[in-house]
Formats: sequence, C-alpha cells, structure tokens
Amino acid sequence: MKALVTSGDGGFEINDIAIPVPDPDEVLVKVHSVTQNPTDWKSAIVNRQRGNVVGCDFSGTIVVLGQNVSHDVRKVGERVAGVVHGGIGPNGAFAEYVVVPADLVIVIPDTMSFENAAQLGVACFTSCQSLYQSLKLPTPLEPTSTPKDVLIWSGTSSTGQYAVQFAKLGGLRVITTASPQNFELVKSLGADEVFDYADSKTPKKIVAASGGNLKHAVDCISEGMTPNQVSMSLSRQGGTIATLLPYESKKKGVDVQFVVCYAIFGKAIEYPFPFPANEEYSRNASMHAKMISQIVAQHNLTPIPIKLFPRGLASVADGIEYMKLGKVHAEKITYRLADTPGVGTA
Repeated sequence: MKALVTSGDGGFEINDIAIPVPDPDEVLVKVHSVTQNPTDWKSAIVNRQRGNVVGCDFSGTIVVLGQNVSHDVRKVGERVAGVVHGGIGPNGAFAEYVVVPADLVIVIPDTMSFENAAQLGVACFTSCQSLYQSLKLPTPLEPTSTPKDVLIWSGTSSTGQYAVQFAKLGGLRVITTASPQNFELVKSLGADEVFDYADSKTPKKIVAASGGNLKHAVDCISEGMTPNQVSMSLSRQGGTIATLLPYESKKKGVDVQFVVCYAIFGKAIEYPFPFPANEEYSRNASMHAKMISQIVAQHNLTPIPIKLFPRGLASVADGIEYMKLGKVHAEKITYRLADTPGVGTA
C-alpha cells in the first residue's frame, strides 16, 4: 500500500509499504479520508525516525476482522471512523489501510460522508475524555434536566466544536469563547453565552454570566494566557479544568485534569507527552466509542467545515505549511486517499 511516512529529517515522503495485519482484537480498515492535526507534523520533527506512518484521524470501511472479533460486534463492510497513534511506528492514518482496536471504532451512518466522518476521532474522543472522564458531566445519552454551567474555552477549535455540541446535548448551559466573527458559528452549535477570547475582561464577564458559580471547564488551548484566563473564570472556590496540554493552575482550589487522546489505547505514552498506561482510560474509551456512535446516529451533529486538499497524500506538505502559517480557522484540513496519485492503480 501507499503511505505517508517520516523521512527522518523532519519531513515526509510517500512510500510503498506492507499492509498491516490486524491483531486478534483489531480490525483492518481500508481508509477513505483522513484529517490533519498539529501532532501529525510535530511528531516528525520530534522523533526524527525514518519510516513511521503519519496521521491519526481516519474514516473508511472494515475489510478484515481479527480472529477474536465477533461478527456480532463488527462486520466486514461496516463504515467506521477512528483514531490511531500515528507518527511513532508502522501504523498510521495517512495510508491506504490502518489497523485499530475493534472496540474503539466509531460506526458512522450512511447519511454521513467519509470526508466529514474523518474528523470525528481525536475531537470526539477528547471531548468525551474531558466532559465525562475528567469533569463527570451528564452525557447526551442521559441528559440532565437541571442545567449547570460548563466553560469550553475556544469553541471554534476542533475539540471545542464537538465539546460544545456534546455539552449542549447533555442538557448543560454552555459558555464558550471565540473571535467575534465566529460568535454566530458557536451559537449555532449550541453555545448559550459567547465571549471574545482576546478581551482581557472576558474572565470577569464569565464570572458574572455564571453568577460566580462556574465549577467545570475545558481548556481547548491550554497554553499562553488560557491557564490564567480559564482559572480566573471559575468560582472563588475553584473547580475542575480538563486541559489538552499539561499545566498547573495558580488559583487555589483548581483541579487540573490533563487529557491525552492517545490514552484511549491503555498503553504507556512517550510522545507527545509522557503518560502512564491506564486500563481505566481504555475501558472508558470503549464506552465512549459506543456513545459517539450513538450520538452520531441519533443527532444531526454539525461537522467542522472541511478544507479539502486536491491530491490526497501528495498534498499533505501543502496542508502542513498552511497549518504552520496559522491559516487554519474553524476548519479541518482533509484528504481523500483515492486522490493520491498512484493509489488504486498498482
């Protein structure tokens, strides 16, 4: 198969490599579409290893079941999406085929395109880890009838757009931040209150909007000014913040819960941050995969707007440059494998 692999000098190249073989509890997926995340290019710079397959987010069709995977659980031909820990070994999303644990795939309905489904993995699993694993908030499957406030800092980020929707479907009152030109976007996703992330008075405004009772927050940026901004938005007694990068809050009473999407596999992680193996996170992820599948089937989620690059894997260099230049705004860079020159013509 053709795959985008690390060249060992911080770059990438398209190579022909062996199709991966699923372990007993895995499935082999023929990839249709993939989406890009910052970690995809950062991993190549940090690891400096040659031949690692790049990419995390994918959608496609199951073509082989591992020997322990029951036909009652997964089926050949099933349309799925998911995430793998790309950039560190021979299994990554930016390839014609990928292997993934059978209990961690997201089943996608026929009404959802593969291009839209490819963005579900990292964003949706991270939203579930943040809202349900760390903050213990109500889920869309069992929504609360007594709304409580939750702050999603950066509602236009990839995780933010899904976290806003999941939180609203869970019956929560959603407060978020965005640039003024994106206020209507996040309101359309379900945000009840939106504030300018660049306004120095925003934390005070959030305190006022929440009556000083805010106890739960998701920091989708987790660097720069946001550790202080999010902490100062919480009640005087503090609260819990789910963060996507590690940090400590300087405010008393604030419990910071660092979330790593790759923890869903239950294995120890070295990149992008050292993180111990945790079987509970793996069990949670299996439940989250089922939950996401149900939410996608039952609710008309709004996907992140797609920016489709035209030549599949051959366009990734252009997509990475676009991302490095800071041009990505409330959109998801997407590639179709079939658009890659040479794919399907061997």
